[in-house]
Amino acid sequence: MRSGTLNAAAFAARLDTVVADMEALLDGLLGAAPLAGERSRPARLLDAMRYASLGGGKRFRPFLAVESAALFGAPRERALMVGAAVELVHCYSLAHDDLPAMDNDDLRRGRPTTHKAFDEATAILAGDALLTLAFDFLARPETHPDAGVRIELVLALARASGLGGMVGGQMIDLAAEGRFAGGEPQRLDRQATETLEAMKTGALLRFSCAGGAILAQADGAARAALDRYGTAIGKAFQVADDLLDAEGDPATVGKATNKDAAAHKATLVSIMGIDGARRALADLVAEAEAALAPFGADGEVLRAAARFVAERSH
Repeated sequence: MRSGTLNAAAFAARLDTVVADMEALLDGLLGAAPLAGERSRPARLLDAMRYASLGGGKRFRPFLAVESAALFGAPRERALMVGAAVELVHCYSLAHDDLPAMDNDDLRRGRPTTHKAFDEATAILAGDALLTLAFDFLARPETHPDAGVRIELVLALARASGLGGMVGGQMIDLAAEGRFAGGEPQRLDRQATETLEAMKTGALLRFSCAGGAILAQADGAARAALDRYGTAIGKAFQVADDLLDAEGDPATVGKATNKDAAAHKATLVSIMGIDGARRALADLVAEAEAALAPFGADGEVLRAAARFVAERSH
């Protein structure tokens, strides 16, 4: 690591703080007592929601939201609410992706997937409820006193999560596997694969960075810089994920590996090979770091986050 940069231990401590804060916040928000407008919170559904969202995960998306907001001095408690919203969308997507009709995974974060721990119907409904609750979080006055800021956050997360973002990317991914009419896997080129991955994985990571800037009501130039950073981080995260699937140990990664090739998934690893994907990952990390130039030394935590993406082992 370069001289003058945040060392690995300091970065890990900062990430661990967000992990602990996020766990405590989600634990409290996923309580049994109904809120105003709710009739009841069914115990089995709530248990599945808690199982899918508590006690695991890197919390990298909330970390990006918190640290992006910190660039502008936005209150941490508000940034954590934005982070909680994006984390719930992420956790819902995992509960649904693991289902037999999707990726058919039995293991997630080193333990049984939600549908294995409960059942398929409960996992579907838990995912539905986590997604809905994410927008509940963003709409609350404690997230920001200005309703216009809350609306902007809701709109940005909806766009990142849905038809033109994560869900749309999942659909393209399934089509590329040959899951629909004709049943033949599609050979996507690099550009098409990058579009798929920018939607499927990158969109939520990009929102995490943009969300901090929206929350802080940052100016256009600062938002554009963070958007460039978030776009590069989103691409890098997916390439790193693909490399972990190709090379990782299931015991370390916490889920089954070598599934992408078996499912004929379109990835940069399948197109460029291991070495080519590693070079692309290094270029994306450099691109992310360069995007933070306008923030000077204040951007060092996010620069370290880019390096963390490339170096992670799970």
